[in-house]
Amino acid sequence: MRNYKNNRVLRAIKIRSLLPVLFMLLLGTAGYAQQAVTADTTVKTTPVGTSKIWGKVDGIAIEGLVQGPSAAESPLQVACVFEYTEGDIFNPPALPAALNGMVHLDEALHGQITELRKTGKFAGHALETILITPAKGALKAPRLLLIGLGNRNNFTPDLMTSVASVATREALNLGVSSFSFASDIKDGGIDSPTALVAGNVTKGIIEAYRTQLYLHKNNLAAPKKITKVILLAGPAFFVTAGEGIKEAIASFHN
Repeated sequence: MRNYKNNRVLRAIKIRSLLPVLFMLLLGTAGYAQQAVTADTTVKTTPVGTSKIWGKVDGIAIEGLVQGPSAAESPLQVACVFEYTEGDIFNPPALPAALNGMVHLDEALHGQITELRKTGKFAGHALETILITPAKGALKAPRLLLIGLGNRNNFTPDLMTSVASVATREALNLGVSSFSFASDIKDGGIDSPTALVAGNVTKGIIEAYRTQLYLHKNNLAAPKKITKVILLAGPAFFVTAGEGIKEAIASFHN
């Protein structure tokens, strides 16, 4: 009996000695969980309407703007779409409707973008284009250029360099001096690397414009100028996109 009581006492002493350690472990776990919750719920956002010139190359100002493609003021709005799958811009993993620029664009045109895609009139194959002239007042831009991104399962950020080059060449052919560009990749449900995509878009724009300058210099094209390109970003992606744009611009100055 005495040994039994002694063993109980020893176990009680051991448990009491471990309590501070257990408490610290639990506190550390709780602290980590709280940090994780904080990290998930405190995404830094930028107010809608915020704009910034991230830099200039060859006379083109590259401006960032927190705005959707249906509300951005520009002579030409460029938007990108994947090949159609049922409900692709309306259901997760696409951005929620309130933050989804492609949904707003489709609604402003009374569902005609979805209709074009669903019926195959615009399939959205990689680098496919279609130019739309909306009814007056439907969009802030008088013309809308859709560019295809192809199969969403095959998407890579490298494609955006070519997409932006196509956008720039089309803008030059239309004779506009500026245009607004929306990648719309996250709107379509693809979790793309924001900075890399924005950087590749910037590179595609500048490379295409430099080709135009070369053509003019060698008497192969009439003089055409683009003075500004507006790259649209959502409130949660403006700062990150700006980092990619600045890095791309710097690469042309080296």
